[in-house]
Amino acid sequence: MHEQEQVAIPERILRDPQMIEACKSRDFTALFSIVRRAGIYPSQIARACKMTPSRVGEIISGRRAIEKMELIERVADGLRIPGRLLGLADRPWEASPNPPQQPSRRIDPARSSVRATAPVPPPPRAPELPLNEEQRALDRELATAGAADASVAKLFAIQVDGVRQLDRRLGAAQLLPGLQSQVDHMESLLHFSAAPGARTALAAALTEAATLAGWQALDLGNYVQSWKLHETAKSAAREAGSPALLAHATAQQAYVLLDLGRVQEAVQQVEHAHAEAGGWLPPLMDTWLHAAQAEAHAAADEDAACRAALDRADAARPRDPADPALPFLFLAGPHLDRWRGNCLAALGADEALQDLTAALDAMDGFNRAEAGVRCDLAVVLQRRGELEEARRQAGLAQELALVTHSERQRRRIENILQTV
Repeated sequence: MHEQEQVAIPERILRDPQMIEACKSRDFTALFSIVRRAGIYPSQIARACKMTPSRVGEIISGRRAIEKMELIERVADGLRIPGRLLGLADRPWEASPNPPQQPSRRIDPARSSVRATAPVPPPPRAPELPLNEEQRALDRELATAGAADASVAKLFAIQVDGVRQLDRRLGAAQLLPGLQSQVDHMESLLHFSAAPGARTALAAALTEAATLAGWQALDLGNYVQSWKLHETAKSAAREAGSPALLAHATAQQAYVLLDLGRVQEAVQQVEHAHAEAGGWLPPLMDTWLHAAQAEAHAAADEDAACRAALDRADAARPRDPADPALPFLFLAGPHLDRWRGNCLAALGADEALQDLTAALDAMDGFNRAEAGVRCDLAVVLQRRGELEEARRQAGLAQELALVTHSERQRRRIENILQTV
């Protein structure tokens, strides 16, 4: 165990409503996550609070709680969180180092040997110069962005989640223009926001919006737009101080490289996304990244590496496949089966048939995902010589691709139908 050291949380973070609420409810998962976004690494939190890094990681991921009063006090002292925020008495270090000023003795002007002098009026203020047009333009932008606090960022996040729900069923064609406009609006607000707490929340919401829009643009075959949106998402994730959001945007961008046939670059980008997170990822995100690595290895025809990554994904998958902090990840059993089936189908393994068949029954409402499953089934069935069933599955996939306007799936289905 390391010697205890103190890590002073910036005042702006202590005043953040999310931080105040996390302290009030003693939600140390949220508290440590906020501290981490402020640029304080989990290893620093561990040393300051006299914990092991692994324990801090378990608390951040929600697998462990802090309940003992002695440990709560260590967190308060190590991170310099005022006792009142955590429902504790004032901590010893909160005492003011400056002694209170002694009250000044009242002097009777009649007895004073010094004649009272009339107060000196302050010098006149220089007249304020009117703002020029450039200054007025910036002032307007700052005023607009000033209204975008954490509650506005939450509303943006709710809108993005609504688009995500529609995207699963209807596809991106009608949704992307509106989402792109929303991304542009959020990015402008972020550029002109001067409130640190609001910037963090707005950056997190922008990351989710730009990552979703980037995926939609890729599905429609708009590769330049997709790449730029992912770059926006990565920049916003860094501003938000979220390793999970940054890893997701970086790894998802690798699919643009896969579609361009730049397979080894895609493998390297996904692996970099995982390594850059430094091991501090929620289990669900860890699972997703392993599965994305597996898909990249499958595209590179690296059988052993693909299967090893699939095994790591399965081992990392949490019991509860839903994480409220990661609403964009769907990795319940059937969805991970779908991913495994896709990878094995790309490798030419007949065992993919079992995973794909099992996943198919759980695709209700995930129209684009179901189209992908049926494409993979058609590939496996064609390889097995079951051409009639392969054509049927490809036809069903084609119908779903028309519903979702998926250019990626449409091209893939056309290639399959030409060979069966």
